[in-house]
This record gives sequence, C-alpha cells and structure tokens, in this order.
Amino acid sequence: MFSHVMIGANDIQESKKFYDAILGAMGYEPGVIDEKGRCFYFTTSGVFALSKPINDEPACHGNGSTIGFAAKTSDIADAWYAAGIANGGTACEDLPGVREGTIGKLYLAYLRDPSNNKVCALHKVD
Repeated sequence: MFSHVMIGANDIQESKKFYDAILGAMGYEPGVIDEKGRCFYFTTSGVFALSKPINDEPACHGNGSTIGFAAKTSDIADAWYAAGIANGGTACEDLPGVREGTIGKLYLAYLRDPSNNKVCALHKVD
C-alpha cells in the first residue's frame, strides 16, 4: 500500500543512530544519507526516510500518529526496544508485551525517537 514513509527529524545524525540501531535489530542495513542530508532505509517492501522539514520549522511529532515496524518474533521486538533505549529513544506506553486487539493477540513495543516521533515494533502472535 505504501511506497515510503518520511518523518521529520531535528538532528539527522542523532536520529540515524537511533534508527540504525532499532532497524538493525530487525536485520535492516544502516540508513544512507543523500546529497540533501536526508537519511533513507531501503527495503524490498518500501522506504523509510528521515528529513529536516523543508519549511525550516522544527520537526515535531504528530499527536496520535505512530509508525509501526513489523517484527518477525517477539524476541526481535524486544531487541528493537532495547536497541532504541540504548540509542536515544525513550519508553512510552506500557512495557513491551502482548495485547489483545481486534485482529488477535499482538506483541507490541513502543518508543519515542530523538525527535519525539512515536514508533512501534509489532509481532502478530499466532
């Protein structure tokens, strides 16, 4: 459905360190910085990117917004969470664990990135 997701970051290098760590825990390569200073993570299913806002205003999080990353296992979600905490992320919501949802049991881990964007690792429990 999506070709890419791009979020605002106030400090690209600080955010790259965070995303390199959490996405690395999921098996993805480090981000690539382009000539405009943006950071891109290329996958077979789409692109995730970081950019300073083009209007020169500070980046800010979307209230009610969450970017979710698919985790193959709950152990990978836990590694994602630990990597994020160790690399500038902050805990938000409940600790990682199983929650019941409309689509069944989900293992969820939530963090705030260095620019306060809310991100989540999600593993659908069978």
